[in-house]
Amino acid sequence: MTIPRFHLAMPVDDLAAARHFYGEVLGLAQGRSASTWVDWNLHGHQFVTHLAPGRPQRVHNPVDGHDVPVPHFGLILEVEQFKALAERLRAAGTEFVIEPYVRFEGQAGEQWTMFLLDPAGNALEFKAFADDSQVFAV
Repeated sequence: MTIPRFHLAMPVDDLAAARHFYGEVLGLAQGRSASTWVDWNLHGHQFVTHLAPGRPQRVHNPVDGHDVPVPHFGLILEVEQFKALAERLRAAGTEFVIEPYVRFEGQAGEQWTMFLLDPAGNALEFKAFADDSQVFAV
């Protein structure tokens, strides 16, 4: 099954900080850009950082004993990709909102997850399922 690529535009308040974080820390390839936006290749998806000063209100919901930031976005990676990204982020001195850990261990939907904020305060989640067929498990 081919999964369609998504396009997501996120507000940032500093394009230079966004370029460093998404390009250097996360290691995403930069695409087209202008004075107010930058395209990024997020594992084949078109992710765009748009200059938009001001931050939205932060909300958190309890999940598995943690306060999960809402809204957030991210990717579902393979387990080894997740572990490599976690190490890359640690090496860059990233401050996590929720440190990498295994959520729902031994249950349907068991997954590795981590949350962090980009320089503009946008919440990101990266996760990997122990069994990819459990992504939509109930």
